[in-house]
Amino acid sequence: MAGPDGWPAEGCGCASCNRLRAAGIRHAPARVLVDGVPPAAHPRGRAVPGGHDVAGRLLVAGGPGQCPEPAPGAVYETVLLDLVGAPGHLGRLRRAGAVTDRTEIHALYVDHRVPSPAELERRTGFWSRPPGGPWRTVLLGGSRSGKSAEAELRLMGHPDVTYVATGPDRPDDAEWTARVEAHRRRRPDWWRTVETVDLPPLLESARGALLIDGIGTWLAAVMDETGAWEDPAAVAPRLDALVAAWRATSAQVIAVSDEVGLSLVSAHRAGRAFADALGRLNQRLVAESEEAALVVAGRVVELA
Repeated sequence: MAGPDGWPAEGCGCASCNRLRAAGIRHAPARVLVDGVPPAAHPRGRAVPGGHDVAGRLLVAGGPGQCPEPAPGAVYETVLLDLVGAPGHLGRLRRAGAVTDRTEIHALYVDHRVPSPAELERRTGFWSRPPGGPWRTVLLGGSRSGKSAEAELRLMGHPDVTYVATGPDRPDDAEWTARVEAHRRRRPDWWRTVETVDLPPLLESARGALLIDGIGTWLAAVMDETGAWEDPAAVAPRLDALVAAWRATSAQVIAVSDEVGLSLVSAHRAGRAFADALGRLNQRLVAESEEAALVVAGRVVELA
């Protein structure tokens, strides 16, 4: 159901609108009626912050970007949400118990904020997935490829997410601090954050979803701890323990990792040792995963 200006929007020259024009596709602006009348005028309808509730059975976003709050105690049969502009609200509603596995979920106000109908279908496939596990995903990519944003996007509809930061704390590095803050702003404020390199216990005990960002910084830390920069074999027990915990986890887990196979071979022994270890570890984790994908310039290539 398209946004107020339809899709493609008249006079808009963005890539999303142009793709639909080229395909001869036109989505008219959405019009929501309940028993023949708009939700706001329905006899059993009432305004809630960000939208409308109808009889505690239907929740409708009031407009693009709006996040309708559930009525107290309501468990909805159907929700119409702006999944393009505010996908994290679905996770919040699930967390509150207002949306369950029986709730019908529909995207409202779909427009050129998403690249294509196929991309929307891809995203909603992740958000409609049952929140249980085990389900393991590895997302690979280079620096600034968009792999972290893709990992966050896939879990926006989940009600119970722990973000696992494996990177070091660098309070004196302003550029690093800015990167970390940008990641935090993208994430829903109710996601928990754990900063650790002790991943096996988390994988063994987690029952919600884990987003591990990332495997490359984890490996660098454990190579420091084990002296593996000089003796690469010293890190092997830590790699084995991680793979075993990854295989045995009952959680839904997404791990972000660096794809080292596309870069130049380092001129330094330590750099080659790191690339070799991470490349082999990526292969082992992917072999134990239900999904894997490569992210390049923000575009996602699923790996069979």
